Amino acid sequence: MGTWSIDINCDVGEGVGNEAELFPLISSCNIACGGHAGDSQSMSEIIELATQNGVKIGVHPSYPDKKNFGREVMDISSMELQKSLSEQLVTFDEILKQQQGKLHHIKAHGALYNQTAKDLGLAKTYLDTVEQYNKVVLLYVPYGSVIAKEAKKRGFPVWYEAFADRSYNEDLSLVSRKQENALIKEPKKVLEHVLPMIKEGKVFATTGKPIQIQTETLCVHGDTASALEILTYLSQMLPKHKVQLRP
Repeated sequence: MGTWSIDINCDVGEGVGNEAELFPLISSCNIACGGHAGDSQSMSEIIELATQNGVKIGVHPSYPDKKNFGREVMDISSMELQKSLSEQLVTFDEILKQQQGKLHHIKAHGALYNQTAKDLGLAKTYLDTVEQYNKVVLLYVPYGSVIAKEAKKRGFPVWYEAFADRSYNEDLSLVSRKQENALIKEPKKVLEHVLPMIKEGKVFATTGKPIQIQTETLCVHGDTASALEILTYLSQMLPKHKVQLRP
Protein backbone atom coordinates (compact mmCIF):
# COMPACT_ATOMS: atom_id res chain seq x y z
CA MET A 1 0.00 0.00 0.00
CA GLY A 2 1.31 3.44 -0.96
CA THR A 3 1.08 6.70 0.88
CA TRP A 4 -0.05 10.07 -0.37
CA SER A 5 0.32 13.71 0.64
CA ILE A 6 -1.94 16.66 -0.10
CA ASP A 7 -1.95 20.37 0.65
CA ILE A 8 -5.20 21.70 2.12
CA ASN A 9 -5.98 25.39 1.69
CA CYS A 10 -8.69 27.77 2.85
CA ASP A 11 -9.92 31.10 1.55
CA VAL A 12 -9.63 33.41 4.56
CA GLY A 13 -9.71 37.04 5.65
CA GLU A 14 -13.25 37.32 4.34
CA GLY A 15 -14.91 38.50 7.53
CA VAL A 16 -15.95 35.14 8.96
CA GLY A 17 -13.41 35.33 11.77
CA ASN A 18 -12.75 31.59 12.09
CA GLU A 19 -9.09 31.59 11.04
CA ALA A 20 -7.68 30.81 14.49
CA GLU A 21 -9.73 27.59 14.50
CA LEU A 22 -9.01 26.62 10.89
CA PHE A 23 -5.26 27.28 10.68
CA PRO A 24 -4.08 24.36 12.85
CA LEU A 25 -5.89 22.05 10.41
CA ILE A 26 -4.60 23.35 7.04
CA SER A 27 -1.25 23.85 5.30
CA SER A 28 -1.87 26.91 3.10
CA CYS A 29 -4.26 29.83 2.93
CA ASN A 30 -5.55 32.38 0.43
CA ILE A 31 -5.94 35.81 2.01
CA ALA A 32 -8.52 38.27 0.65
CA CYS A 33 -6.74 41.43 -0.45
CA GLY A 34 -9.50 44.01 -0.84
CA GLY A 35 -11.20 43.04 -4.08
CA HIS A 36 -14.10 40.95 -2.80
CA ALA A 37 -13.33 41.27 0.92
CA GLY A 38 -10.62 42.31 3.33
CA ASP A 39 -8.71 45.45 4.17
CA SER A 40 -5.26 46.36 5.45
CA GLN A 41 -6.12 45.45 9.02
CA SER A 42 -7.56 42.03 8.18
CA MET A 43 -4.63 41.25 5.88
CA SER A 44 -2.17 42.13 8.61
CA GLU A 45 -3.97 40.07 11.24
CA ILE A 46 -4.36 37.00 9.03
CA ILE A 47 -0.74 37.12 7.83
CA GLU A 48 0.42 37.18 11.45
CA LEU A 49 -1.88 34.31 12.38
CA ALA A 50 -0.76 32.24 9.39
CA THR A 51 2.90 32.80 10.29
CA GLN A 52 2.27 31.72 13.88
CA ASN A 53 0.64 28.50 12.67
CA GLY A 54 3.21 27.69 9.98
CA VAL A 55 0.57 28.03 7.25
CA LYS A 56 1.85 28.92 3.76
CA ILE A 57 0.64 32.36 2.68
CA GLY A 58 -1.21 33.03 -0.55
CA VAL A 59 -2.83 36.18 -1.92
CA HIS A 60 -6.40 35.97 -3.21
CA PRO A 61 -7.13 38.72 -5.77
CA SER A 62 -10.61 39.18 -7.15
CA TYR A 63 -12.86 41.24 -9.31
CA PRO A 64 -13.28 44.56 -7.42
CA ASP A 65 -16.80 43.70 -6.29
CA LYS A 66 -17.46 43.56 -2.57
CA LYS A 67 -21.19 43.90 -3.18
CA ASN A 68 -21.35 40.47 -4.82
CA PHE A 69 -18.37 39.02 -2.92
CA GLY A 70 -16.52 38.61 -6.22
CA ARG A 71 -18.83 35.79 -7.24
CA GLU A 72 -20.44 37.51 -10.25
CA VAL A 73 -18.70 38.13 -13.58
CA MET A 74 -18.00 41.86 -13.96
CA ASP A 75 -18.31 43.88 -17.14
CA ILE A 76 -14.92 45.53 -16.79
CA SER A 77 -12.19 46.40 -19.29
CA SER A 78 -8.87 44.58 -19.27
CA MET A 79 -7.15 47.83 -18.29
CA GLU A 80 -9.50 48.42 -15.35
CA LEU A 81 -9.14 44.83 -14.19
CA GLN A 82 -5.35 44.93 -14.38
CA LYS A 83 -5.30 48.21 -12.43
CA SER A 84 -7.48 46.77 -9.67
CA LEU A 85 -5.58 43.48 -9.45
CA SER A 86 -2.24 45.32 -9.36
CA GLU A 87 -3.47 47.56 -6.53
CA GLN A 88 -4.66 44.53 -4.56
CA LEU A 89 -1.31 42.76 -5.00
CA VAL A 90 0.78 45.85 -4.18
CA THR A 91 -1.20 46.47 -0.98
CA PHE A 92 -0.79 42.87 0.09
CA ASP A 93 2.92 42.84 -0.76
CA GLU A 94 3.54 45.92 1.35
CA ILE A 95 1.82 44.44 4.38
CA LEU A 96 3.57 41.10 3.90
CA LYS A 97 6.97 42.78 3.77
CA GLN A 98 6.22 44.79 6.90
CA GLN A 99 5.61 41.50 8.72
CA GLN A 100 8.57 39.77 7.09
CA GLY A 101 6.29 37.17 5.61
CA LYS A 102 6.90 35.08 2.50
CA LEU A 103 4.47 34.71 -0.37
CA HIS A 104 3.94 31.09 -1.40
CA HIS A 105 1.21 31.35 -4.05
CA ILE A 106 -1.43 33.37 -5.85
CA LYS A 107 -4.99 32.18 -6.33
CA ALA A 108 -7.74 34.11 -8.09
CA HIS A 109 -11.08 34.30 -6.30
CA GLY A 110 -14.61 33.41 -7.24
CA ALA A 111 -15.89 34.46 -10.66
CA LEU A 112 -12.41 35.56 -11.74
CA TYR A 113 -11.06 32.08 -10.93
CA ASN A 114 -13.88 30.37 -12.79
CA GLN A 115 -13.74 32.66 -15.83
CA THR A 116 -9.96 32.43 -16.28
CA ALA A 117 -10.42 28.66 -16.33
CA LYS A 118 -12.23 28.90 -19.67
CA ASP A 119 -11.63 32.39 -21.16
CA LEU A 120 -8.19 32.64 -22.79
CA GLY A 121 -8.31 36.43 -23.15
CA LEU A 122 -9.10 36.90 -19.48
CA ALA A 123 -6.50 34.30 -18.50
CA LYS A 124 -3.87 36.23 -20.45
CA THR A 125 -4.88 39.51 -18.78
CA TYR A 126 -4.59 37.87 -15.36
CA LEU A 127 -1.23 36.29 -16.15
CA ASP A 128 0.10 39.55 -17.58
CA THR A 129 -0.81 41.19 -14.27
CA VAL A 130 1.01 38.62 -12.14
CA GLU A 131 3.97 38.22 -14.51
CA GLN A 132 6.36 39.78 -11.97
CA TYR A 133 5.77 36.71 -9.77
CA ASN A 134 6.66 34.24 -12.54
CA LYS A 135 9.10 31.57 -11.29
CA VAL A 136 8.94 33.17 -7.83
CA VAL A 137 5.66 31.85 -6.43
CA LEU A 138 3.14 29.17 -7.37
CA LEU A 139 -0.19 29.74 -9.06
CA TYR A 140 -3.14 27.69 -7.79
CA VAL A 141 -5.20 26.78 -10.88
CA PRO A 142 -7.76 24.12 -11.81
CA TYR A 143 -6.60 21.03 -13.67
CA GLY A 144 -7.30 20.97 -17.40
CA SER A 145 -8.17 24.67 -17.46
CA VAL A 146 -7.27 27.29 -20.03
CA ILE A 147 -5.32 29.27 -17.44
CA ALA A 148 -3.34 26.20 -16.34
CA LYS A 149 -2.22 25.52 -19.91
CA GLU A 150 -1.35 29.17 -20.58
CA ALA A 151 0.49 29.54 -17.27
CA LYS A 152 2.62 26.46 -17.92
CA LYS A 153 3.35 27.68 -21.44
CA ARG A 154 4.72 30.90 -19.90
CA GLY A 155 6.82 29.03 -17.36
CA PHE A 156 4.74 29.69 -14.24
CA PRO A 157 5.03 26.93 -11.64
CA VAL A 158 1.53 25.71 -10.83
CA TRP A 159 -0.27 23.54 -8.34
CA TYR A 160 -3.49 22.01 -9.57
CA GLU A 161 -6.30 22.78 -7.17
CA ALA A 162 -9.50 20.86 -6.57
CA PHE A 163 -12.40 21.67 -4.27
CA ALA A 164 -13.23 19.47 -1.33
CA ASP A 165 -16.56 21.12 -0.56
CA ARG A 166 -17.87 21.72 -4.11
CA SER A 167 -19.60 19.47 -6.62
CA TYR A 168 -18.31 19.04 -10.18
CA ASN A 169 -19.87 18.93 -13.62
CA GLU A 170 -18.52 16.50 -16.20
CA ASP A 171 -16.41 19.24 -17.83
CA LEU A 172 -14.64 19.80 -14.47
CA SER A 173 -16.43 23.10 -13.93
CA LEU A 174 -17.96 23.65 -10.52
CA VAL A 175 -21.69 23.25 -10.10
CA SER A 176 -23.18 26.75 -9.82
CA ARG A 177 -23.77 27.99 -6.30
CA LYS A 178 -27.30 28.79 -7.45
CA GLN A 179 -28.01 25.04 -7.49
CA GLU A 180 -28.84 23.11 -4.34
CA ASN A 181 -26.16 20.47 -4.83
CA ALA A 182 -23.31 22.96 -5.35
CA LEU A 183 -21.88 22.62 -1.83
CA ILE A 184 -20.81 19.44 -0.07
CA LYS A 185 -21.39 20.20 3.59
CA GLU A 186 -21.23 16.84 5.37
CA PRO A 187 -17.69 15.88 6.46
CA LYS A 188 -18.14 12.20 5.58
CA LYS A 189 -19.28 13.06 2.05
CA VAL A 190 -16.34 15.45 1.66
CA LEU A 191 -13.96 12.60 2.52
CA GLU A 192 -15.67 10.30 0.02
CA HIS A 193 -15.36 13.10 -2.56
CA VAL A 194 -11.64 13.78 -2.10
CA LEU A 195 -10.16 10.31 -1.61
CA PRO A 196 -10.56 9.29 -5.29
CA MET A 197 -8.99 12.62 -6.31
CA ILE A 198 -5.95 12.04 -4.14
CA LYS A 199 -5.46 8.31 -4.67
CA GLU A 200 -6.84 7.60 -8.13
CA GLY A 201 -6.73 10.93 -9.97
CA LYS A 202 -10.46 11.05 -10.57
CA VAL A 203 -13.48 12.95 -9.35
CA PHE A 204 -17.06 11.82 -9.60
CA ALA A 205 -19.28 14.38 -11.30
CA THR A 206 -22.85 14.91 -10.08
CA THR A 207 -23.94 12.49 -12.83
CA GLY A 208 -21.82 9.78 -11.21
CA LYS A 209 -19.34 9.73 -14.08
CA PRO A 210 -15.65 9.51 -13.03
CA ILE A 211 -13.57 12.30 -14.59
CA GLN A 212 -9.75 12.46 -14.71
CA ILE A 213 -8.26 15.12 -12.44
CA GLN A 214 -4.96 15.98 -10.80
CA THR A 215 -4.59 17.87 -7.56
CA GLU A 216 -1.74 19.07 -5.40
CA THR A 217 -3.97 21.19 -3.17
CA LEU A 218 -7.54 20.87 -1.96
CA CYS A 219 -9.66 23.89 -1.02
CA VAL A 220 -12.18 24.01 1.79
CA HIS A 221 -13.90 27.40 1.64
CA GLY A 222 -13.50 29.26 4.90
CA ASP A 223 -17.03 30.64 4.61
CA THR A 224 -18.62 27.21 4.24
CA ALA A 225 -20.75 26.90 7.38
CA SER A 226 -19.32 23.47 8.25
CA ALA A 227 -15.71 24.31 7.33
CA LEU A 228 -14.36 23.61 10.82
CA GLU A 229 -16.25 20.31 11.08
CA ILE A 230 -15.02 19.28 7.62
CA LEU A 231 -11.39 20.09 8.37
CA THR A 232 -11.48 18.45 11.80
CA TYR A 233 -12.91 15.27 10.25
CA LEU A 234 -10.36 15.28 7.41
CA SER A 235 -7.50 15.73 9.88
CA GLN A 236 -8.72 12.66 11.75
CA MET A 237 -9.61 10.45 8.80
CA LEU A 238 -7.06 11.18 6.06
CA PRO A 239 -4.15 9.63 8.00
CA LYS A 240 -6.23 6.46 8.41
CA HIS A 241 -6.31 6.32 4.61
CA LYS A 242 -2.51 6.86 4.42
CA VAL A 243 -2.87 10.50 3.34
CA GLN A 244 -0.70 13.08 5.09
CA LEU A 245 -0.91 16.85 5.07
CA ARG A 246 1.72 18.24 2.71
CA PRO A 247 4.30 20.37 4.56
